[in-house]
Amino acid sequence: MDSIISIIAKELGRSEAHVSAVVELLDEGNTVPFIARYRKELHGSMDDTTLRTLEERLAYLRSLQERRDAVKASIDEQGKLTDELAAAIDNAKTLAEVEDLYRPYKPKRRTRATVAKEKGLESLADAIFAQPHDLPDLQLLAEPYVDAEKGVETVEDALAGASDIIAERISDDAALRKTLRTLFEKKGFVRSAAATEEDSVYRLYYDFVQPVPRMQGHQVLALNRGEKEGFLKVGVSVDRDFALSAVCGFVKSGTNASAFLRAAGEDAYDRLIEPSLEREIRSSLTDAADEGAIRMFALNLKPLLMQPPVRGHVTMGLDPGYAHGCKVAVVDGTGKVLDTTVVYPTQGAGRKRQAIDTLKAMVRRHNVAHIAIGNGTASRETEQMAVELIGEAGGGLSYMIVNEAGASVYSASKLAAEEFPDYDVNLRSAVSIARRLQDPLAELVKIDPKAIGVGQYQHDMPQKRLGEALDHVVEDCVNAVGVDLNTASAPLLERVAGLNATTAKNIVAYREESGAFTTRRQLLKVAKLGPKAFEQCAGFLRVPESKNVLDNTGVHPESYDAAEKLLDILGYDKNALKRGALPDVGAKLEGYGAEKAAGDCGVGVPTLRDIAKELQKPGRDPRDELPPPILRTDVLEIKDLKPGMPLTGTVRNVVDFGVFVDIGVHQDGLVHISQVCDRFIKHPSEVVAVGDVVKVVVLDVDEKKKRISLSMKQTPKNG
Repeated sequence: MDSIISIIAKELGRSEAHVSAVVELLDEGNTVPFIARYRKELHGSMDDTTLRTLEERLAYLRSLQERRDAVKASIDEQGKLTDELAAAIDNAKTLAEVEDLYRPYKPKRRTRATVAKEKGLESLADAIFAQPHDLPDLQLLAEPYVDAEKGVETVEDALAGASDIIAERISDDAALRKTLRTLFEKKGFVRSAAATEEDSVYRLYYDFVQPVPRMQGHQVLALNRGEKEGFLKVGVSVDRDFALSAVCGFVKSGTNASAFLRAAGEDAYDRLIEPSLEREIRSSLTDAADEGAIRMFALNLKPLLMQPPVRGHVTMGLDPGYAHGCKVAVVDGTGKVLDTTVVYPTQGAGRKRQAIDTLKAMVRRHNVAHIAIGNGTASRETEQMAVELIGEAGGGLSYMIVNEAGASVYSASKLAAEEFPDYDVNLRSAVSIARRLQDPLAELVKIDPKAIGVGQYQHDMPQKRLGEALDHVVEDCVNAVGVDLNTASAPLLERVAGLNATTAKNIVAYREESGAFTTRRQLLKVAKLGPKAFEQCAGFLRVPESKNVLDNTGVHPESYDAAEKLLDILGYDKNALKRGALPDVGAKLEGYGAEKAAGDCGVGVPTLRDIAKELQKPGRDPRDELPPPILRTDVLEIKDLKPGMPLTGTVRNVVDFGVFVDIGVHQDGLVHISQVCDRFIKHPSEVVAVGDVVKVVVLDVDEKKKRISLSMKQTPKNG
């Protein structure tokens, strides 16, 4: 049996030494972001995604080993563990295979077979199952087992009991179950039919047949939901005759037991094996669909969180609404609330005029540069009002539609109440919308990632698994960007590697009591933040106010000496970094020789190159290197769209069947997977991600149904 380390190494295509190092680091309590960033020499520069995969696989294989050991112990207690069986269990590659091997020895609830055994019929079953050529007539063989006191009234009762025992024995055969499972997986069909005459969104599945290997994740999830809601009947099946040929392969021809055993085999298949394997296959399909959907959710969440910030500008947030009006909040360049109000632009021309005048006065009073508009109810009317406002106010004012998913969840949360105790719930959401434009990551970390809404069927997912996967994405994004120790909120700090809710709140409390941090080392004075937590978090926290410029970079304190040595050997004076960025550090390092410099500085080459990258631009934000978001000054309506019209838009969601793009008409357009690019792709995520700015061409517009079909094929830059 291969060791866990060698199995993972083969699966990831990595060396066993690197995998072993990561396992050791994880077992020591190091976080994935810390390992990914500051221990590259030990793991061969694996990225955080690979490290997460390694961590999950490690957990599964350790769980598998624990189950193997438990199963062997249970069988051994029964005195039935042989060397051959132990070896088979040790070599089982999945939990399903382990459970198949354990099935004959697993304590069972009372079944027809256990009842028959209690009646003393097991030896009869053994005699028939052996199929000797001199086997007597089964009626005669069964006569001695008739015993009214034991509940065996007739010969037929005895034979029926023996058949039940044999059927269960066939069903418990691990090799047979493995063969049939493979048959279901490769040759099975998923079928669904209408469970009602009522029309529904599931009508595509009212007469649906698809081979198991070709089932798509979104189809599986749709069938599951349709069945749960009572609209569909769903099943999985294979050719029965083909399956029975495998089940009854043990039956010898020409004996008195042949027909009896074939009947027992059919009973085993119809009553025990097929229903069990159908549940297994559906469960397996659902697990795979769930993992695919969770992976897609995570894939969409990352670029959404990493959208470039529009920072440093006074921003007005508009939370649209009808009956309760449009909530308005103005925040300064740091997100501090300057002003709030409520206007009613959808309640007649007079009130719309009043709303524009009110907002125009706020724009001029606070020098508002940008307007962020939530994309929910009444967004279209609010956008139209904003365009009129921009036309009247002038001065370079622009707007952007912001995904407001989760804003209402946040505004009603305990966190929002603590942050804005004096503001109404609705006004809090307007503040959140404004801040989402200024710094999407800092604002979105306050919201449960499941509420952000960039996936499919998220409410059908295993919530714990979904939550863990999305939390990992948030953690990786926060640590990739870095966090200002003196301005970050507790929810943002909580996502930093090595910190938790308690230490994050303690950092904020320390900041409020003792003033701004002036060095990273001060973190060690924070309550409950010990050396291990400091090691994990320090490199991801920035202190712009520090006299040591390295405190405002991604250079870890453990590498400060190496950074200073690097500057020295490359000919910079001690104050060079204080005077600003050093754009030529990288070129100078390569000219000097990275290997030689690493030896001189006492660190590995990957770490030294990371240090040089930080010295080139201290305090850099990786999001600034991405294309900026689209800020608009006018509005396009769906009636303005014509086939062939080229447009620029922002990718809002990526799903299995295509890409939804915001093209500035309030209704997102769909680029079907067949229209994403000219080459074949299995999934749109191979080409685009949430937040990408793309060029599209209008294919078709259905105003009544509010459907817009787009293509990216005719725009070579996207392909």
